Amino acid sequence: PTTPSLADVFDFAKDYLGLLKAAIIASGIIPPGIEGSGKSLAELLNRLVGPNRGIEIISSVNDIPKGSRLAVSTNLLAALISACMRATGQTQSLTGELTENERRLVLARAILGEWIGGSGGGWQDSGGVWPGIKLIEGELAGDTDPEQGISRGRLMPKHKVFNHKEIPNSARQALTDSLILVHGGMAQNVGPILEMVTEKYLLRSSEEWRARQEALDLLDQIVTALASGNIRELGRLTTENFRGPLQTIIPWATNHFTETLIDRVSKKFGEDFWGFWMLGGMSGGGMGFIVEPSRKQEALNIIHDMMIQTKRELENALPFAMDPVVYDFAINPHGTFGQIHRGDDALLPPPYYHLALADTLRTPPEKLSPTSRAELDQFARACRTNSTFSSSVESLFETLIPHADNEANGDNSLSKLLAENGFDQRQHEGIRKDLFEGRIGLAQNRLPPTTLIEDVSPTEITDFTKLDSKKDLVVGERSLANGEVAVITLAAGAGSRWTQGAGVCKALHPFVRLGERHRTFIETHLGKSRKRGHEAGSTIPHVFTTSYLTHHPTRQFLDTVQDYNYPGPLRLSQGRSVGLRMIPTVSDLRFAWEEMPQQVLDEQQQKMRDSVRSALLKWAQSTGEATDYTDNLPLQCLHPVGHFYEVPNLLLNGTLADLLIDRPQLKTLMLHNIDTLGADVDPALLGHHLASKTGLTFEVITRRLEDRGGGLASIGGRPRLLEGLAMPREEDEFILSYYNSMTTWIDIDKLLGLFGLTRDDILARDEKKILAGIRKVASTLPTYVTLKEVKKRWGHGQEDIFPVTQFEKLWGDLTSLSDIDSKFIVVPRSRGQQLKDPAQLDSWLRDGSANHIESLCLW
Repeated sequence: PTTPSLADVFDFAKDYLGLLKAAIIASGIIPPGIEGSGKSLAELLNRLVGPNRGIEIISSVNDIPKGSRLAVSTNLLAALISACMRATGQTQSLTGELTENERRLVLARAILGEWIGGSGGGWQDSGGVWPGIKLIEGELAGDTDPEQGISRGRLMPKHKVFNHKEIPNSARQALTDSLILVHGGMAQNVGPILEMVTEKYLLRSSEEWRARQEALDLLDQIVTALASGNIRELGRLTTENFRGPLQTIIPWATNHFTETLIDRVSKKFGEDFWGFWMLGGMSGGGMGFIVEPSRKQEALNIIHDMMIQTKRELENALPFAMDPVVYDFAINPHGTFGQIHRGDDALLPPPYYHLALADTLRTPPEKLSPTSRAELDQFARACRTNSTFSSSVESLFETLIPHADNEANGDNSLSKLLAENGFDQRQHEGIRKDLFEGRIGLAQNRLPPTTLIEDVSPTEITDFTKLDSKKDLVVGERSLANGEVAVITLAAGAGSRWTQGAGVCKALHPFVRLGERHRTFIETHLGKSRKRGHEAGSTIPHVFTTSYLTHHPTRQFLDTVQDYNYPGPLRLSQGRSVGLRMIPTVSDLRFAWEEMPQQVLDEQQQKMRDSVRSALLKWAQSTGEATDYTDNLPLQCLHPVGHFYEVPNLLLNGTLADLLIDRPQLKTLMLHNIDTLGADVDPALLGHHLASKTGLTFEVITRRLEDRGGGLASIGGRPRLLEGLAMPREEDEFILSYYNSMTTWIDIDKLLGLFGLTRDDILARDEKKILAGIRKVASTLPTYVTLKEVKKRWGHGQEDIFPVTQFEKLWGDLTSLSDIDSKFIVVPRSRGQQLKDPAQLDSWLRDGSANHIESLCLW
């Protein structure tokens, strides 16, 4: 792609050239101060390189994704800046190493480039500019530094390069002979982790501060081990650093994938496995394994196979961007280095020709420029004589004439998935028409502005923490002992917020270490039901609702772990309702970005966000507003249609009938979200629900600042749950004292009555009557339009995030119906808190919530 105007140079998110643009600006070729001046890019280039000429910059990264923890973006930016500086006479030499002053200038400009590009990279990633083994140290601001009086520290660090006396060649070779550098395939945004580390540093949290001192002591020992060439001791120290101070400061530095890998490598190599080396703020991406040198060649293949196998086992549970790879590791003795290639050696990387020559070959020969002809000739010679280009002709033809996508004929084709999962084309077209014509949308989700939203009064709600629940406890324990209750866990979601649209099964995510190892959401919920059943001398049927995306992975996973040896009935309720995502309308995108509350960013990050949004608006317009979103993997194009349908699905797919056949005495269902970890079959709450003789008892918690998305409101004198989407004014949410935990105690017979059904209808599996009852109730509930993020992966570990439109009907809106009684009960926050975002995990771990959840479980 080309950048035709000066405004485009400063539009970093418009295309994939943001890093190259930042390099051009930071290197001084296009000064930052010229932004917004109205000057012409052509005029600027005229003065720089001559009339009718431009500057071509090509970068090549060998299959490393974003978020790799290998410091790719900062070092690539530094390399690009140094190349631009060499080309414009800003360095002493066109080739070879940079001088020390030039390195520091490149570092300063790389920090500038990271800032103006809004990427937020840091100087700790800039080590590749310097040669060999180096120690990067922060510096106190001195009298001559511009930071003096503003900051205790200096922005620019000091890079100490160890000479060959301090770390001899024998030690460097020993490190090379033992270290296996890998990428585990996981790529995540490490920003929240770095924010967390900064926060703990500024707060001087006692435990983390002690860990910091321990890490500094370990660093000294690591330098000593390196200097002596004791790589076995080095491996022990890096492992101790990972297990100790790093995880004290950042509990989320590790994950189940990494722990499984370390365990398997350790068992395979025994005493010959010397240690694990974590790179960056989180493991799972760039990592190192240190082994006995004589076994390195064997370990290269074994560790690669182990990573692939472990990834296959966990790819439905964790966000992988690519297959794991093992890299050729060597110490760079030069740092950022310049070379000139001439003649037949003046070749660019093969992928460049696959892209550039595809257009050239489509051009009639008589219209080719001399430069294009020369490039074609050189490429042809390279294909004949250079082994690096041996497969380039085939790759070029694949670019010219792409292979037909065979997936359309496979088991997971979009049309087949839609047919298998109950897609209603007629309903879909109606929603599209309403969406395009503006009858529904984000703005239309809201109740009329004249609607009066009030907080509930104390008489409209029961506070469970203030009840004398001894009588309720007896009633609940009796019901549990008699086998009259079952648990329904909503596990149909793909965890869009949890993984930023990666499309994994949140229920299978090994999100936290409980009881000495990582536990999935499913295992945690089964642990609670196992304990409550054990205490009651019974077993509790547990049902996990699934969807098109989660059913088969969940079934396969539970088979692999043998249902975690759960003693009671364990079933999956497969969803029978699905929607097809659409391209958002411009009006909905503008509403989400301009009318909804937004985080305030600094100047450059805000410019970057505005640029991204401008590009997405153009994408929506060019692709077609309200058209079907199909340009992705089929499973990423579908969406669940809201948790209202999860309980009706129990009726449609026969799960409730199976439960009633197995336990005719069944009276109550406890429904809860997969991320409401504290919800269990508390006998006192069960007894209170039974004593109230209510159809639906909803649990709510007292609201905190982070609890967004609606709550318990009084509308027209009737208490009901109101979704955040439906709030007429965003400030209305802040007058509500209680937040919806989604946990609901359900009287089976009264719920069936709402649908016009009886137990006999369910046992007879009268699908026609059941479907009619569900449609009747669904028609009385509002349809919400929402925007979700979806990842589209391409190339090798590359990905884009797009907003997509989907619709849903929500369970909480049943409280607006007069045909069934609903009551509300306030429960402790530890019971009703939901984990929607990984950023919540740290505070959740430290405030005692994790220990509380562990106390509820029997593994």
